[in-house]
Amino acid sequence: MINKAIIPIAGFGTRFLPLSKVIAKELFPLAAKPILQYVVEEAVLSGIKEVVFVTKPGPCPSFEYFKESKKLEEFLKKKKKTDILEEMKSFDRFFKKVSFSRAYQEKALGDGHAVLAAKKFVEKGPFAVLFCDDVVESKEPCLSQLNQVFKKYRKPVVALCPVSKEKSSSYGMVRVEKIGKMLYEIKGIEEKPSPQDSPSNLAVVGKYVLTPEIFPYLEKPILAKGEIRIAGALSQMIESGEKILGLQLEGKWLECGDKKSYLQSDVYLSSKNLASRKRMEK
Repeated sequence: MINKAIIPIAGFGTRFLPLSKVIAKELFPLAAKPILQYVVEEAVLSGIKEVVFVTKPGPCPSFEYFKESKKLEEFLKKKKKTDILEEMKSFDRFFKKVSFSRAYQEKALGDGHAVLAAKKFVEKGPFAVLFCDDVVESKEPCLSQLNQVFKKYRKPVVALCPVSKEKSSSYGMVRVEKIGKMLYEIKGIEEKPSPQDSPSNLAVVGKYVLTPEIFPYLEKPILAKGEIRIAGALSQMIESGEKILGLQLEGKWLECGDKKSYLQSDVYLSSKNLASRKRMEK
């Protein structure tokens, strides 16, 4: 059973500047709830007991977001804001199911470097890695879907999603061999190939179940533009004869990595929530 998850949030959010100078990208609202909350909720609902945030040194509002505030509760009681108070208590009860830790990434040297920064928290067993660029709306949490595959095969599992051919140059695309329903063995990962050179229509989504065997590959990496990348480490593992699995996720992939995709995801969820609320009011 996987009970630890790494969530890297040390980036500068350069695609969202200048707003990300003052508001961490992972705290941007997605249908009135921070992107980060969706990701942590997915972890909790998938059985995760400890979340490790990889952050820059210094104050971290994202880490503080999940802490109880007795002072705030007392204020809400005094003001008789009972509905909001109950909402806050429900929030606190849900996130008490998981403990939170911080690892520090001094320099932004890639997603693999972020995972390496959290090594001491997870090096004794399998762990999840979840990125806030990717939210998945699904009946069964995406991480839970990956976990089911890991429990059966005991091999690293990467979340995959089909994309149109013309979009392949925006993603890490995988070369695969199908071994089951929605399940593949990954034979190679190509970063942002041209549409005509893409090895398949399956893109890597920022959700992984990994094992400590990845750390030697992250510690002695083949650098990609000066960065340590998870995809690079997985590619090296494949070349060394390690088996890496890919699961085509069941659900809707909501991207939040740039302004356009974030706005599209926000409009989609906001519209859906509004329609649902109107049906309930009838």
